[in-house]
Amino acid sequence: MFTTRPELAGTHGMVASTHWLASAAGMAVLEDGGNAFDAAVAAGFVLQVAEPHLNGPGGQVPALFVTATDRTPRVLCGQGVSPAAATPAHFADLGLDLIPGSGLLAATVPGAWDAWLLLLRDHGTKSLRDVLSYAISYAWNGIPVVCRITETIDTVAELFARHWPTSAELWLPDGEAPVPGSLHRNRTLARTWQRLLGEAEHVTGREAQIDAARRAWSHGFVAEAVDAFSRTAFRDDSGRDHAGLLTADDLASWEASYEDALLTDFGEWSLVKCGGWTQGPVLAQQLRLLEGFRDELSYVDGVPTARTVHLATECAKLAFADREAYYGDSADTGIALEWLLSREYAEQRRALVGEQAGDELRPGGPDPRLPKILAETRGRQAGTGALGEPTVGPEGQTRGDTVHIDVVDADGNMVSATPSGGWLQSSPTIPELGFCLDSRAQMFWLEEGLPNSLAPRKRPRITLSPSMALRDGEPVIAFGTPGGDQQDQWQLCFWLAHTHGGLNLQESIDAPAWHTTAFPSSFYPRAWTPRELVVESRIGQAAIAELRERGHAVVDGGPWTLGRLSAVSRDPATGILRAAANARGMQGYAVGR
Repeated sequence: MFTTRPELAGTHGMVASTHWLASAAGMAVLEDGGNAFDAAVAAGFVLQVAEPHLNGPGGQVPALFVTATDRTPRVLCGQGVSPAAATPAHFADLGLDLIPGSGLLAATVPGAWDAWLLLLRDHGTKSLRDVLSYAISYAWNGIPVVCRITETIDTVAELFARHWPTSAELWLPDGEAPVPGSLHRNRTLARTWQRLLGEAEHVTGREAQIDAARRAWSHGFVAEAVDAFSRTAFRDDSGRDHAGLLTADDLASWEASYEDALLTDFGEWSLVKCGGWTQGPVLAQQLRLLEGFRDELSYVDGVPTARTVHLATECAKLAFADREAYYGDSADTGIALEWLLSREYAEQRRALVGEQAGDELRPGGPDPRLPKILAETRGRQAGTGALGEPTVGPEGQTRGDTVHIDVVDADGNMVSATPSGGWLQSSPTIPELGFCLDSRAQMFWLEEGLPNSLAPRKRPRITLSPSMALRDGEPVIAFGTPGGDQQDQWQLCFWLAHTHGGLNLQESIDAPAWHTTAFPSSFYPRAWTPRELVVESRIGQAAIAELRERGHAVVDGGPWTLGRLSAVSRDPATGILRAAANARGMQGYAVGR
C-alpha cells in the first residue's frame, strides 16, 4: 500500500501531534531527560501558540494515560463546567432556543491550564518553567503562520473589525490577517505566562510551585480579568450582543481531576475511552455493533470495500443516535453506558442494519430522550463566520477544529490528549491576558430533562475523544484526531484499517477515510443531514457508485481531506516504540528515536 511517510520506530521516545513544532518541543523534552508527561505538557502549550485557531489557553483538555508503574489507564478531566448562573431560564429570558456558538455566553470554566499542570505535578519530572519555556519563546518571538490561520482570520475579519476590537488588534495588525509564512507574535500571552511563572516561583519546591501557578490562574489575576471582561456585551452567533456569565468564583470553584477510564473488551483488543461526558463511548458502540459483521469487513490493498464502508456507516448512525439520547454529564450515564455497550443490546440494534442506507435518527432502549428542536435542525446548513468549532464543510473539506498529541517513552509512560477550545474565533480576546474564552457550552441543550441539558456547574457533553488500546491487557497504542463529531468516525477508520486490514500505524492513518453527518451536530446551529456520507475519493469510483446504489447521499470529499490522526505505540515484548502522523493537513508530524 502507498503511504505518505514511513512508520517511525525506535526505543527512546516518540511524539506525534498535529503540528511539527509541538512534536519537536515534546521530543526536546524527552531528549533532556523528561518523561512522556513532561513532553505532552510542553507540546500542549506549544500547540496553543502554533494552532491558535484550533485551541488556546482558555480551552480544555481531556486525556488518557498510563504510567510505567501503573498499567491501568486513567482519565484526566480538563473540561471546565458551566457557570453557576447558566440556566435554561436565563437563555429563555434572552429569547434563545440554542446556546450561541461564539461569544461570551457559551463560555465554560477554562480547564486546560489546570489540567496540564495537574498532570505535570503528579506524573512529570520537570519544572513548570522547563516545559512552558518553549511556548513562551514562540509567543514572544513569533510562530510561523500556517495558511489555515490566515484563512480562519479572513473568515471572521469583519466580525473582528466591527464587533470584537480586541481580537482585531491581536489578529488583524494593520487591518490584515498575517500572511502564511510570516511570524506572528502574541507578547501579551507570553507576559501572562511569565507572570504565572513569577508568582509560582515565589515558593520553593517543584510541586509547590506548580500548585502556586494553578492558584494564580484560578484565584488570582487571570480569574479577575476573566470576571471583569465577561461583564461586557459582545456580538455572538445569535446576531445580538450579550454579556457572559463566567465569574471569578466559577474559576475558583473548579479543579481538574482524574477518573476511571472506560474499557471495552473486543477479544485480544480492548478500547480505552473517556466517559459519557464525552462522545468517546460512541467508538466502542460502533465496534460492538460491528462485531457481528466481523467476517464482512475487508480491505483490498489498503482500501476498504464498499461493504465495509456501508456497514460501518449504518452502525455509526445507530451509535450516534444513542449518543444523543443517553450521553451527558448526568448521574445515570454510567448505568446507561454499561447497557449501551453490552453484547445483548448490540445484537438487538444490529438487526436494524439493512442493505440500504437508513434515513432516520433511531436511538434504542425503552426511554430515549431526544431534544424536540431536532426536527427543526434536520437539514439545516451551518453558515460561515464564528460558528463554533468548524469541522467539515458541505463539500467534505476539513477546516480544522482541535489538536491532538500522543507520547510514549522507553519506560512505558503513555499519553493521548485532545486539547481544544478557546479558538481565536470563539470569543473576543481578553486584552490583559492575550487569549479568549472557549465556547464549549454551545453543546448543551436548553430543553430540560435531557442527559445533556444545561445546568449550573455541569460539564457539557464534548466531542473531544482521545483513545488508547490494550492488547492482551497491556497498553500498546495511543491515538486520536481532531474533527468534532467526526473524531470517533475517523478513529473507527483507523481502528478497522489496523485491526482488520492488517495495516501498520502510518498505513492505517493514510488509508481512505469516511464519515456520515446523519445525526445532529454538537455545534451551533446543530445541523444534520440524513443519509449524507462523505468519503475520500481514494475508495474508488466503483465503491462510490455502489454506496449510492445503497441509498447513501455520497459527497466526494477529494483524495486527502478527512482526519488529522496521530498515533504512537509500544511493543511490551521488545520495547520497540512506533509513531505515525497524518499528512492531510500538511502540519502533523511524528518524531522519535
